[in-house]
Amino acid sequence: MIYFKLILTAVFWGGTFIAGKLISHNIDPFSAAFIRFLIASFFLVILTIKIEGHLPKLAPGEICIVFLLGLTGVFSYNLFFFSGLNHIQANQASLIIASNPIFISLCSVIFFKETLNLMKIIGLCLSVTGALIVISNGNLFDILELKIGKGELLVLGCVASWVAYSILGKKAMNNLSPIASVCYSSIAGTLLLFFPALFKGVFLNMASYEPLEWASLFYLGFFGTVLGFFWYYEGIKQIGPMKAGIFINFVPISAMVLSFFILKEPLTPSLIFGAVFVIAGVYLTNAVTLKK
Repeated sequence: MIYFKLILTAVFWGGTFIAGKLISHNIDPFSAAFIRFLIASFFLVILTIKIEGHLPKLAPGEICIVFLLGLTGVFSYNLFFFSGLNHIQANQASLIIASNPIFISLCSVIFFKETLNLMKIIGLCLSVTGALIVISNGNLFDILELKIGKGELLVLGCVASWVAYSILGKKAMNNLSPIASVCYSSIAGTLLLFFPALFKGVFLNMASYEPLEWASLFYLGFFGTVLGFFWYYEGIKQIGPMKAGIFINFVPISAMVLSFFILKEPLTPSLIFGAVFVIAGVYLTNAVTLKK
């Protein structure tokens, strides 16, 4: 069941690119991120109380970890992501973000002593290759022509933020449940986003938002954050950050499939070919667990 949830999480996160595109012309990045996580925090508090019976009290050490989760997975991720997109194209940013599973796996080996056997290495390489095929439209050699500039470095900061969020999440769940970890990190991130959004006039501009933009913000908050983050953390707890992180490679594929149906963008052979690689890679990486 956890694998099905992780696939849906990738689909939800792929949909955030569609929702984000629909609001990008009228809502600034900080305001969009703040409203997204404000909505998410509201539902996460309700969900946490329903599941746990109450909001768990945080020990002093847990407060520090929760703050770091909000700083990395919510605040800095959005800051680096949207700032990077001001300098490079979205497909270049997606290519860099596709390296997430590699760094998550390496950090899992270093910090959690997870092993990388031959099957996992092959699966990891296949899934990342599939994501790169999709993003590069089948022209893998074009990747070598990318030059590291300010935009690329900013998006690498985005990758570092998500890797840190995944690794910190594993530590946080030694004492906190997945839903409590996501809830508190969302609240922390919302508080950190408040002042930049306020500076951008978020409350003054709300009256100009159209119904479709509010629907997109709700999607980002509920499906992209509440369900997405909760299920991703469940995956980290049950199968570890390395195996859960591999499902991130489904995100660009799901984004392009949803773009085909919603935004009428073409479904190319490279998308289909890349999808086969990603699915094969996910299966090989989790083959041992799936047999249990």
